[in-house]
Amino acid sequence: MSTEKKAGVIYILTNPSFPDYVKIGYAHNIERRLRQLNRSETIPFAFRVYAVYRVESELTDKELHKLIDKLNPDLRTIENFDGRERVKEFYAMSAEDAYGLLECIAKISGTEERLQRLTPEGHEILDEQIANEVREVARRGPFRFSECNIPVGSEIAFIEDESIKAVVVDDRRIEFDGETTSVSALAQKLKGFEHPVQGTLWFTYQGEKLTDIRDRVEAAQNRGA
Repeated sequence: MSTEKKAGVIYILTNPSFPDYVKIGYAHNIERRLRQLNRSETIPFAFRVYAVYRVESELTDKELHKLIDKLNPDLRTIENFDGRERVKEFYAMSAEDAYGLLECIAKISGTEERLQRLTPEGHEILDEQIANEVREVARRGPFRFSECNIPVGSEIAFIEDESIKAVVVDDRRIEFDGETTSVSALAQKLKGFEHPVQGTLWFTYQGEKLTDIRDRVEAAQNRGA
């Protein structure tokens, strides 16, 4: 096999589904590798390429794995399944730290021109935003009007057009245009998004964003604790 056929890239992949991990591996064709990984319907969000480093041998990533394992053997994801140990290409490190390793290798070897960090765009940015919103809701729990001192019967206004108002009907739901719905569902509808959104980012009560009200109330509670 010729050197040209072996040439490829060491990649650093990130995924909003696994914010504390990066995937480091080799691919002769990075686009094809992405399609393979993103084919699964069990992963909520798609992998994206954070950085690539062009190499001449398909085994080069194994050397990088060895280096990381020697620096900190606890970073690599290893699991025991059905009595067998499975060693994976996932590492418990930030994308910035993984890039820093490749950057050091590139500087030492004088091959900095082979290293490229990619800028997220389109659905990649959107996926990250959605994942952050999901994690925020999971961390803090669902928004409740009563916890933010917003009584039933109050009006909340759409942040982009304050003439669009909804009425609070209970602790979790609002009424708009004769229909009972949630803040998130209405925000998604008004924005025309296909994906779920954090509705409290898009509505205000008495001129203050719902997320800011929640932050303020929780901060006051923490100070008093």
